[in-house]
Amino acid sequence: MAGQIPQRFIDDLLSRVDVVEVVGERVQLKKAGRNYSGLCPFHQEKTPSFTVSADKQFYHCFGCGVHGNALRFLMEYDKLPFPEAVEQLAGRLGLDVPREGADDPRAHQREKKRKEGVNLLELAASFYRERLKMREGQGAQQYLENRGLSAEVINAYGIGYAPGGWEALKQHLGEREISEPVQIEYGLLIHREDTGRTYDRFRDRVMFPIRDLRGRTIAFGGRVMGDEQPKYLNSPETPVFHKGRELYGLYEARQASSKLEQLVMVEGYMDVVALAQYGIHNAVATLGTATTEDHLSRLFRLVSRVVFCFDGDRAGRQAASRALETALPLMIDGREARFLFLAEGDDPDTLVRREGAEAFKDRVTCAMPLSEFLFEQAAQGRDLNTVEGRERFASQVLEALNKVPDGMLKSLLLEALAKRSGLAQQQLQALLDKRTAAPRGQAYWEPASEQFHGESPGLENDSLVNRSGRQGEVSQVLSAVSRIVQLLLHEPRLIVALPESLCWLPESEETSLCRALIALLRAGRYRSPQVILAHFQGTHEGQLLSEIAKKEILLPKEHRETELKDNVNYLKAIKEQHDPQNELDALMEQFSALVKKQESGEKLTVQERQKFMQMLEANKRL
Repeated sequence: MAGQIPQRFIDDLLSRVDVVEVVGERVQLKKAGRNYSGLCPFHQEKTPSFTVSADKQFYHCFGCGVHGNALRFLMEYDKLPFPEAVEQLAGRLGLDVPREGADDPRAHQREKKRKEGVNLLELAASFYRERLKMREGQGAQQYLENRGLSAEVINAYGIGYAPGGWEALKQHLGEREISEPVQIEYGLLIHREDTGRTYDRFRDRVMFPIRDLRGRTIAFGGRVMGDEQPKYLNSPETPVFHKGRELYGLYEARQASSKLEQLVMVEGYMDVVALAQYGIHNAVATLGTATTEDHLSRLFRLVSRVVFCFDGDRAGRQAASRALETALPLMIDGREARFLFLAEGDDPDTLVRREGAEAFKDRVTCAMPLSEFLFEQAAQGRDLNTVEGRERFASQVLEALNKVPDGMLKSLLLEALAKRSGLAQQQLQALLDKRTAAPRGQAYWEPASEQFHGESPGLENDSLVNRSGRQGEVSQVLSAVSRIVQLLLHEPRLIVALPESLCWLPESEETSLCRALIALLRAGRYRSPQVILAHFQGTHEGQLLSEIAKKEILLPKEHRETELKDNVNYLKAIKEQHDPQNELDALMEQFSALVKKQESGEKLTVQERQKFMQMLEANKRL
């Protein structure tokens, strides 16, 4: 349900849940005095250094330093987003999770509608599974058998069959009093406007339910068994399904293993289930779209390594190039992306059947690292034995490095580029810094100290202000308030650098977000950007925060506290400049100066006399 989870509910929940029970269900613990100990689940060790305190309701590892409460443990161990971790803890106590704003009739109606939609799709999934087992599903059974799928895999992935008739599902759902408009809205029926007729979207196809992270059916993919077109047909966008965010097989991969280390991105449903048939349960597929940042963000929350598996033909290479471009901004230290190219005409389905599971796993292990693919792409079609070829090669790599977040990976890529191009690393760093200062088509930041020259810019604008980066180009620049929000989001420790009073904040839409974030951090609860974003998820502030979070901080960590203070001082200066008391004081100073000048015998100019009379009249009125 949309809306923020109240902090009081989270506090009450943590006070009622026993962290020893939560951890003990996943880690073997032994009593050790007043505490419990065991092998740390977050790093490899032979001697227990992981301690859980029943008194403090806290866990801590003296080996790797991880620590937290029951909620944090679920998020880290089960790789759950914040709201889902709260839901799971609440479920242990039989509690419903409240949401602020849940009394809003519109929010309540949206949630009710979502639940009805999910129930409808579950009903359709059950219908398809039943039809697969019946006589009319014999053709689909034979198809799946020919593809080598066992009953266990078919059941695990909930595979079914959509009958060939035009209205089989429509009649089934109609008998259960589900209206046609609802079936249309959730992609199960197609409505022909020219004839007014409605009929089943999926007919005579093997059906693959698409599930969310909680295992709920949110959409379908259907595959023909012959040569008809289109071969694959997906549900359209619906209130519960957005193909740019969802991945087929992700729920099943998490069910198969609670300790996923890597996920393999393949192209189709059959690739996913064929690999599962051979014991490879960590494959997922996009749903008819290119890989998006939402896809990769979701995967990197679960694992540290993603392997892209593409055909080795031209189309596969182009898809890999797009995936590389999407992945670059997400490659913070600790994450890894690899690229596996198959021979033309091969796909994971055919390859694993021909070579076996171990051979396919070996191919995944030996997949090309992101760095090698990046350099290979940049070198393609260029003669690196010439000055011009090396210049274009280095320029393309630098363009890519400009998208990579600051960190060890970026430094190592720059070092590798220096070796391959023959240029000094210092030269390359200088060129990269120059690109970073005002990257083409991306946001850049003008320091507050450079913005404030005499007249203050207006604060009534939105949080994103248009400024010109180069002549003829326009970039979006964060305002001072949004910059403070951005710095606090990425560096929560900086909260201690803020003044105790917030009187320096102007009144604007973004200010409410800034105040809410400061209050949250001062409460001392959250220190992770992901958890902070999750706290505001579903709110208007959450949308603003998400937009700000997407913008890269082009500033080294050691300078960020200074940057924060500069922005605070900048806002203070503007506030003081527009303070009515300050304006009155300035007016009185001018009036006093004119009086002294007149009393000293100096003659006032015409303009000064006019100003003096105006001030005198104003003083009388006051």
